[in-house]
Amino acid sequence: LAVFTAIKQPTFFSRGNLINIALNVAPRFIIACGVSGCLITKGTDLSAGRMVGLAACLAGTLLQKPDYSGKFFPNLPDFGNAWGLWVLAVLLICVAVCCVFGFINGVVISYLQVPAFIGTLGMQLIVYGVCLVYTNATPIGGYHSAYTAVAKGKLFGMIPYLFLIALAVGLVMWFIYNMTPHGKYMYAIGGNEQSAEVSGVNTKKTKIIIYMTAAALYALGGFLVGAKSGGSSVNMGNGWELEAIAACTIGGVSVNGGIGRISGVLIGVLVFEILKTCLQYLGVDTNYQYIAQGIVIVVAIALDIRKYIAKK
Repeated sequence: LAVFTAIKQPTFFSRGNLINIALNVAPRFIIACGVSGCLITKGTDLSAGRMVGLAACLAGTLLQKPDYSGKFFPNLPDFGNAWGLWVLAVLLICVAVCCVFGFINGVVISYLQVPAFIGTLGMQLIVYGVCLVYTNATPIGGYHSAYTAVAKGKLFGMIPYLFLIALAVGLVMWFIYNMTPHGKYMYAIGGNEQSAEVSGVNTKKTKIIIYMTAAALYALGGFLVGAKSGGSSVNMGNGWELEAIAACTIGGVSVNGGIGRISGVLIGVLVFEILKTCLQYLGVDTNYQYIAQGIVIVVAIALDIRKYIAKK
């Protein structure tokens, strides 16, 4: 499809478009990394997109220009030379808030034995409601340059910070999945939770950590998306959990648990983003783009289930 698009639109493989694809992939990869842990343990997280939106809105309201007329908190001071530290503090606030929701997800799923689909669907509505109440459904803008520079700045004027942050997250998650006891426990739970518990794995604690880690990554993703967009609203991140699930599945993360690699997640996100970009370049109507993306999601999961059945 990419080759066909390039033939029809030669600018598809231009340096500018490739950079744009990479910048779009970066935050989505971070979010998909969070979802992957849930899938590997035979769970899911339908609250991911709404947490992204909440983090973007929360960061936006705390990082507006001091002289912006529509400032959400008019009495928030000008931090002067300390804006960089305040940006970092706001990121930590976003992570902490989302981790609370992630902790609740983990407790509901592991201790109350609520199916992940139902539990996180309920959390999706809760987070959306919290975001509506917090922002009063008002669009947020007027961001300070110290915030937008996180996503739009470049190291040595060449390498986007957004790309470097995504790379760092990918490396950390690879290390966790492959080189730590937590990663081994995660795959063990996905393979056979009862066997993992019998062998001494604290499955409840591990699941809670997985959902809290996922929430922290959603917060980071939302923080970066807000900085990249230069504005945010309650609808930001809507449906991104489905994109993340599809990308993970395309990349080899099994919805049946126990299988998945970070490198595969990256490939899946890249494939899904290229698909969307191709459809845009070919002038496909937005409504049909959603249909195409939905078909990809269904087909990817159906193929994964068929592989699982064939192995059994």
